[in-house]
Amino acid sequence: LFYQVAMAGLEPSSIAFPFRRIFQKSKDAYVRVAEVLEIDTEDKTICTTLGDMWYDHLVIAVGADTNFFGNEKIAKHAIPMKSVSEALFLRNTILADYETSVTIRDYEERQKYIDIVIVGGGPTGVEVAGALAEMKKYVIPREYKELDYKEIDIHLLQGADQLLKGMSEKSSKAALKFLTDLDVKVQLNCRVVDYDGKYVYTKDGSKIPTHKLIWAAGITGNKLKGIQEESMTYGNRLKVSPHHEVQGLANVYAIGDIAFMENEQYEYGHPQVAQVAIQQAKNLAKNFNQKKKNNTL
Repeated sequence: LFYQVAMAGLEPSSIAFPFRRIFQKSKDAYVRVAEVLEIDTEDKTICTTLGDMWYDHLVIAVGADTNFFGNEKIAKHAIPMKSVSEALFLRNTILADYETSVTIRDYEERQKYIDIVIVGGGPTGVEVAGALAEMKKYVIPREYKELDYKEIDIHLLQGADQLLKGMSEKSSKAALKFLTDLDVKVQLNCRVVDYDGKYVYTKDGSKIPTHKLIWAAGITGNKLKGIQEESMTYGNRLKVSPHHEVQGLANVYAIGDIAFMENEQYEYGHPQVAQVAIQQAKNLAKNFNQKKKNNTL
């Protein structure tokens, strides 16, 4: 729900909750805030900034971070969407640019402030594009009466030949129709190669003027020192079994964005979205409870 925070639809407190409050009624759950420096899977030890910790079973849920694919200029100027602070930054930037745009008379110059480019047609890109389009249609006419909302162009650039790649074809087509009906300018098979803070450059040689490039084109798993390369696959994700066990490691499990669970339906792993992470967590908890019941934990 970061995109809802970015579009001022929700406050940060609506989507982020303190761990300690969640576990208030759990007598055997303890929270420690520390940085994990290394994991020793042989000795079952976790080295942290608070010292060493030992485990019997280890669940890795470190998530993923934005992947800029080595493009330093894009990393410098684009706006990612992987944290509450980034969502708030985007919200403030959008509103500040609208305030600036109402004072600019030159059409071309004004477009740089009001036009927005989103790169990546996955769940985040589609959600952000839809929320921006609804803001353009319903919010701008009421709150920025001096600004012609029809001037605002929202571009969604997707490198693949469909939106929501990895999900069903039905979902992909529905998302495309939904965004097109909201007047989002969707471009498929369009690869962004550069962004200098003023223009977005695509592989076919075209460029789009904008002060705001939202980068939702890819993520990469957060790596942990001590996890062997054989347990990892593309995108730094950990290969797991249907029971969430990390390949090649005993009593180590992974869930969420960092987990890569391959099957016939999802040959590239499950979509890296919140609902999948929640379902995996519930399934792993169910497995643990069953093992405890059978005295095999």
